[in-house]
Amino acid sequence: MPDTVILHTELPGIEKHAQGKVRDVYHVDGRLLIVATDRISAFDYILPTGIPDKGRVLTQLSMFWFDFLRDVTPTHFLTANVDEYPLELRQFREQLEGRSMLVKRAQMVEIECVARGYLAGSGWKEYQAHGTVCGIPLPAGLRESDRLPAPIFTPSTKAQTGHDENISFETMCARVGADLGTRLRDLTLRIYSRAAAYAEAKGVIIADTKFEFGFVDGELLLGDEVLTPDSSRFWPVDSYRPGGAQFSYDKQYVRDYLESIHWSKQPPAPPLPDDVAGRTGEKYRQAYRVLTGKEL
Repeated sequence: MPDTVILHTELPGIEKHAQGKVRDVYHVDGRLLIVATDRISAFDYILPTGIPDKGRVLTQLSMFWFDFLRDVTPTHFLTANVDEYPLELRQFREQLEGRSMLVKRAQMVEIECVARGYLAGSGWKEYQAHGTVCGIPLPAGLRESDRLPAPIFTPSTKAQTGHDENISFETMCARVGADLGTRLRDLTLRIYSRAAAYAEAKGVIIADTKFEFGFVDGELLLGDEVLTPDSSRFWPVDSYRPGGAQFSYDKQYVRDYLESIHWSKQPPAPPLPDDVAGRTGEKYRQAYRVLTGKEL
């Protein structure tokens, strides 16, 4: 594997706030430093093998979307320029360059805001059994990967470990209040529709995606990462054929490999062969190139 793969960050003297499946988060002068590593998870387990350039793609693509959506919603993003970071962080430039962001510290809403424009994943499974997705009735006769009549909002709980749990809009409103619930739903669908139209013109279908929101000084902000291959299902327009699973730019390739070796989905997670990790990294880079028109 290339030397550029970073599985863990070490920033001595900087207080760590949290460590997720992919990101290491640090406290810095009342703000947060989010560092996207090259870790990858599948079936709720972090694999021992990193994906080349994955963290850089997640960061750079999120920055692209934060800028693209600036007239739709404020965000938590401040800067990704290490030269603008506090002095104590600049000594860690090698770990931070291109894969980190300094952001406002928000009081996060404990809801995953999911927008679905196509019938895939857990939604397809539920539809086959009940004709619904997250309890929302859909027309009969839809096929796997079909475009939905209109995008739908399907919130879920935010699980620190294990699977997020789909909940109804009514259940979400009972948790966060009807006013905030309505704002989250409307903003999620507005962001999704704007981004999906842009992406489709570039040759990418955003089948579904999830957003996280939080408050800073009473203002609702878009936070976390945005419209990346980790948080979204990206399909190339030119190979889209409803009626089955689709070729994707996301980590489905890794899941397919793990299924092929009949892993029990219990720890320890198996390492990935170099060619699988390398091809996955290329899928992430390709998504970035197609959506932004730039090389990473």
